[in-house]
Amino acid sequence: MDRIDAMSTLVAAVDAGSLSGASRALGKPLATVSRKVSDLEAHLGTQLLVRSSRRLALTEAGQAFLASARRILEDLDEAERAASGEYRTPRGHLHITAPIMFGRLHVEPVVLDFLKAYPDITVRLTLADTLMNLVDDHVDLAVRVGRLPDSRLKALRLGEIGWVTCASPDYLARQGEPDSPDALTDHDCVMFEGLYSTASWTFGRGSEAKDISIRPRLSVNSADAAIAAALRGAGVTRVLSYQVAEPVARGDLKLILRPFEPEALPVHLLHAGQSLAPLKLRAFLDFAGPRLKASLAG
Repeated sequence: MDRIDAMSTLVAAVDAGSLSGASRALGKPLATVSRKVSDLEAHLGTQLLVRSSRRLALTEAGQAFLASARRILEDLDEAERAASGEYRTPRGHLHITAPIMFGRLHVEPVVLDFLKAYPDITVRLTLADTLMNLVDDHVDLAVRVGRLPDSRLKALRLGEIGWVTCASPDYLARQGEPDSPDALTDHDCVMFEGLYSTASWTFGRGSEAKDISIRPRLSVNSADAAIAAALRGAGVTRVLSYQVAEPVARGDLKLILRPFEPEALPVHLLHAGQSLAPLKLRAFLDFAGPRLKASLAG
């Protein structure tokens, strides 16, 4: 039995959620996939998977073995990359993730310039307002907005951005401009139900910070939609500063409640921090870090 092949098959089955899914992912017959997993279980003398008609489930022994198998396969993959020269010449594939609007405005332009500078590297850029797990989702680099929990991930600080409250001049002319956060109870609000939003908006800093409960007339699940509604005079909205930089500069939206703005949020570029980082990853950090810092500062 080829134990490396069997471990790869087990990992593929767990990641796909079924033996048939692993069969499709690996391009192997279902019978072959099933046999390799069974042979591995027989070799180990224990059951690794509980098979059902809907989904696979790991046994306790299977959970422990899967974690070890992933480490072994990752170490093998890293050794092969080193031997093939990936640690001498920037080449290979990078998977990068970032919040949707931040990615479109700041990350994608840098990635396009990076691809021109490094023709042997390909990039998958996933823009999503949900947090992806760098290990489970096989992500090399992630842009994160907000304070970071303690972890073993390596973080490069790029700068900071802040929450801003705004409305169209037309809306403010009709309804008046609120002079304090408490006055928002008398205004129509557009709630962006994104990654960092809650049912309240925080104003002030430090000991003066205060949460204001918002009862929105309109709730949307993207910053684009919230901004579009505000531009059409639907009410007051709150988004991150970079998201409305252009309409504010044009005068289509007006920032309000500026003296009550909360503390800014840090922006980081995260990676797993391998002891021997591939040159493609180091090349991107060296290339993108200064450019993203300059873009945020601007």
